[in-house]
Amino acid sequence: MSEFQQARDFLLAHRTDYATATAQFRWPQPEFFNFALDWFDAVLAKTQDVALRIVGTGACEMSFTELSHRSNKVANGLRALGVSRGDRILLMLGNVAPLWEVMLAAIKLGAVVVPATTLLTADDLAERVLRARAKFVIVAGADAAKLSSVDAVRIAVGGAEGCVDYATFEAASAEFEPDGPTRADDPMLLYFTSGTTARPKLVLHTMASYPIGHLSTMYWLGLQPGDVHLNISSPGWAKHAWSCFFAPWIAGATVFICNQPRFDATSLLDAIRDNRVTTLCAPPTVWRMFIQHDLAAWKTSLREVCGAGEPLNPEVIEQVRAAWGLTIRDGYGQTETTAQIGNPPGQELRVGSMGRALPGYKIRLLDPDGHDAEEGAVCIDLHPAPLSLMRGYQQDDGSFTGVSGEAYHTGDVASRDVDGYLTYVGRADDVFKASDYRISPFELESVLIEHPAVAEAAVVPAPDPLRLAVPKAFVSLVAGFEPDAATALSIFKHLRQRLAPYKRIRRLEFADLPKTISGKIRRVELRRAEAIATARPAGEFREDDFAELTASS
Repeated sequence: MSEFQQARDFLLAHRTDYATATAQFRWPQPEFFNFALDWFDAVLAKTQDVALRIVGTGACEMSFTELSHRSNKVANGLRALGVSRGDRILLMLGNVAPLWEVMLAAIKLGAVVVPATTLLTADDLAERVLRARAKFVIVAGADAAKLSSVDAVRIAVGGAEGCVDYATFEAASAEFEPDGPTRADDPMLLYFTSGTTARPKLVLHTMASYPIGHLSTMYWLGLQPGDVHLNISSPGWAKHAWSCFFAPWIAGATVFICNQPRFDATSLLDAIRDNRVTTLCAPPTVWRMFIQHDLAAWKTSLREVCGAGEPLNPEVIEQVRAAWGLTIRDGYGQTETTAQIGNPPGQELRVGSMGRALPGYKIRLLDPDGHDAEEGAVCIDLHPAPLSLMRGYQQDDGSFTGVSGEAYHTGDVASRDVDGYLTYVGRADDVFKASDYRISPFELESVLIEHPAVAEAAVVPAPDPLRLAVPKAFVSLVAGFEPDAATALSIFKHLRQRLAPYKRIRRLEFADLPKTISGKIRRVELRRAEAIATARPAGEFREDDFAELTASS
């Protein structure tokens, strides 16, 4: 049995024993490792269990054995086109079977996949191909027109003029011979970050850092062999690799996908029920849409429910618990890492906490002077560095800036209680001061969405001559509520009942929230707009607009 499988089996055996798992887990340190060959083909493909099930658009079902053979054909087809070890392939596909086939095929070849979302424009694609130094691009036929200015070998699923037809790979052999062993530190994935505060960075992961590193993600999700796992995430982003590829297949679970032309909570809940999904991970946006329905009307097979991408607000957690008797377990990680912090199954949950350090991670909170603190920058101790940490960031000249020093800084801020539970405060760039008090946007946003009219919210500082800055909320409304003074007054009253005076939101504007392509709120855009505003926006409401509020101040 391999060192990797031993570590995996250890975590499965201690899936609810957090103390033992964290105390005794050690990252495997293989010299050679290839997830597709040494695990998927060598172990999983020996069974006829279902590896991938897609319903809706592109519906299909494949066993581990079938997918092993399919990926062999694709690997041989790509090799015939000239793909060799270390070559970079930009992969821009939706949730269709070829996405998983190509991922496995590229790993077998030792090629480096550059995942990309299908929402990219032609200019975005051209820039990413250039920055990533991709020699090959694989897209859906419908997106082939976006490649007009791309200098790379083009492959189209479904065929397209000027592209190699992906269907030609079907004629390749289903037997694959690697050109040699794969070193565990060879490059495997090159990810663009979501770019919430700056230009997207290029993150390099190795043949070990994600495939082995996602042992921590499997543990947090609570996956077991035979599970049917649904992760709601778009291809092109790291969370898709986390929970639609590595973590479920490490466990030996089925990856389940429900493709919808447009997101529809009702039909998705139907699919979860009808396909007997046992484990579900979804971003806060989806959970907020779910709780607008009578969840108790769906009798599901769910055992584990999780949230990731942004912190979950307590109100959402409580409504799901009331409907299903299940508690959404929050988790935290980055493109640069796997799941670092989380609430694994069987552990006490603290409302608002994102959990504790997961097996293989030692988390430190550092103050501005680099000293350990009860609230501070979330950092990963690098003595020793976890196997799951990226190799580094690629620079414009193609070189890499590695991770060094005492600790890796995530860029987030959190607080820790006496039992080690961490509570998210915010991005370091988002936390601000008002009247000399430190303000966490996330804390205020959590209170905002408890109001029935509020679907989503973002809080930023607005310049104020007296207090230097005051908290301002940008709010998108639930259908049926009007962006008028009555709604604003109702929200202000709600906030007054739940927030200390120094934390109160003093200004409110109804708006569509700017987001990254991956769906994360770009508070930085709102913050910049507030900083340069020379006049009060026409749609802004302020506390002192309402006599009944100012009279009670």
